[in-house]
Amino acid sequence: MYKTRVLNRISFNNAIFSFIPVLQWFLLGILLDKNLANVFTLTYPIQFISSVFHSIFGVGPNICQEKEKDENAVLSGMTWGIIISFFVFLFLAIHIDSYIQFMNLDVSIYREFGLYSIIQLYVSVVFSYVLEKLYYERKEKLANRYCITFNALNFIILISSSILFKDKWLMIVITLISIFVYTLYVTVKQYHKFKMKFQLFKYIRYDSMDIFENIMLFLIYLFGLSHSIEYGSSYVLALNFAALLTDSEWDAFGSIRTVAKIDISKNKFNYKEHLKNAYKLLGILFAIILLSFVLLNPFYKVSLSIFFVYLGLDIFCFLLSPLYKIKNCYLQIEYSPVKATSNKIISNVLRVLCSFLNTPFLLL
Repeated sequence: MYKTRVLNRISFNNAIFSFIPVLQWFLLGILLDKNLANVFTLTYPIQFISSVFHSIFGVGPNICQEKEKDENAVLSGMTWGIIISFFVFLFLAIHIDSYIQFMNLDVSIYREFGLYSIIQLYVSVVFSYVLEKLYYERKEKLANRYCITFNALNFIILISSSILFKDKWLMIVITLISIFVYTLYVTVKQYHKFKMKFQLFKYIRYDSMDIFENIMLFLIYLFGLSHSIEYGSSYVLALNFAALLTDSEWDAFGSIRTVAKIDISKNKFNYKEHLKNAYKLLGILFAIILLSFVLLNPFYKVSLSIFFVYLGLDIFCFLLSPLYKIKNCYLQIEYSPVKATSNKIISNVLRVLCSFLNTPFLLL
């Protein structure tokens, strides 16, 4: 079974994958234009599209390989994921102006870095396929090194370019080429001779609950953020600040599901041990949120009353998450994917419907 230190390595990778973009937008807002901090919120819904692809072509094939001893599953899944997600993100990139307008923001301000964010999300999801493969191979240290290098390149080159160059397109192109070349390098290293298969329904079966949840979250935040932004800058700033503080923590917390799925697929699952480790991790994450608030609050002139409404339910959801997320992983893999996914369908459809209510807090 996975030890606590391994859970911490995976949670660290998840957190840094999310925190570096958060820090990027914060610094770009200081260095170039204060509005750029809002790019994080602008493309936040698209992160859930990345998560859908990660579940289908990263998680699903690895579980399939473990449960069915299919040695072609992982590389086939990665290959199809790289191809299919490319065309989806290409479509989003081509229609970036329409997307920005739908989100009720100014195209002239957000076009360049909105496009950068979408392309960066595509490169990141390809990179995530590699990390997931390494986790199931119990190569967490190697995954850790890859993750640190990728995010260091992304962060250092973009921020350095923003200081050295005035041309936005130049700094964007240099950064994207750098992370693309590194991602290509680590991805090619994973390949060996294999038989290409298309087993989409098998991949979906093993992670259908998370796949559907991320599709619903995409819709919830797509319409919810667009609606909340209409209420004015005070709500945009408060929502963006809350998201900046908690998004990387949510991603780090996602490691409890990752290690649960790995242990379940390898028949080494212990619910009580996983639950105990989850709450240990949660305590660390709460401390980070508090520290981040103390450090960053002076830079954000937000309405604290609005901010704490957005943050409060996030904290409440954090506290409940270990109790049902770990059990859901077991139900998904070992019991009934149909029943587990049906439960998610009901709860998330209700959330989607709530996103159309006339309130700036409909995301809650």
